[in-house]
Amino acid sequence: MSDETVSYGDFERIDIRVGTIVDARAFAEARKPAIKLWIDFGGDLGVKRSSAQVTVHYTPDRLIGRQVCAVVNFPPRQIGPFVSEVLTLGMPDADGAVVLIRPDFEVPAGGKLF
Repeated sequence: MSDETVSYGDFERIDIRVGTIVDARAFAEARKPAIKLWIDFGGDLGVKRSSAQVTVHYTPDRLIGRQVCAVVNFPPRQIGPFVSEVLTLGMPDADGAVVLIRPDFEVPAGGKLF
């Protein structure tokens, strides 16, 4: 458990939305094994790109059509030749490999976590 606390106001500033992966490709140029994702958040957000180190449990073809949660208001981050626009969220399994976070049921694109 973290010793650092944040206010509810701090939490409200983080914009976590749900989107659907519409394209996924191996990211061969990445230093650590990763997959390039194109995630459709619908509405004004549209499709955003993300680099995710999820190769232990996922292959690009199995990710297309899957809903995921992502932070959409962090600044873009240059990862090699790719610009990651959102932070796709996951949790570590027992061995530390990433398991993606997604809603239990399909929800509308762009839905905001509250």
